[in-house]
Parts: sequence; C-alpha cells; structure tokens
Amino acid sequence: MTETLADDYPEATPYIQKAVDEHGEDWVLEHYYEQLYPLSRVMAMPEKDDLPFYDEDEHDTMTEEERVEMYQAWAEYRENLRTGMRPSE
Repeated sequence: MTETLADDYPEATPYIQKAVDEHGEDWVLEHYYEQLYPLSRVMAMPEKDDLPFYDEDEHDTMTEEERVEMYQAWAEYRENLRTGMRPSE
C-alpha cells in the first residue's frame, strides 16, 4: 500500500493489504463493497476509487445511492432468512 493510503487510513490499510496479499488486487476491487467497505462502520475506509491500484478506465465504482440500495437489499434478505419469510409473503 502506498504511504499516503496508510497515512490517511491507518486502521484500514492492514485489512486492505491482507486482502490484496491473500486474493490479489483484482479480487479486492471486485469484492470491495461486499467484503471490505462494510468495515467503514467501525473505522475510516477509503472509497474504492481512492485505492492505489484502482484504474477508472478499467474498473467501475458504485455511487453512494447504489451502495445504500445494495445494503438495504442485504438487510431485507437477512431479515427474510431470520424470519423464514419470502419477500412476497
């Protein structure tokens, strides 16, 4: 990780670096919002496009609205699993 990222996000950088070491940069970019960005609830996390290996010509990112929609859908899914209900019921 670059020093700038480590300076700006000292708590998050080790988690990001571990994910890169274990899975590679492409995996991190593909799974960032699902696997790493939820840590933003407990620590400052960089936006996906702030990662040093993010290339806007090659990768895409989600808007805040899209992330909120995705997390709301996951919350509904977990609630459906917890209650045993289907969304249509």
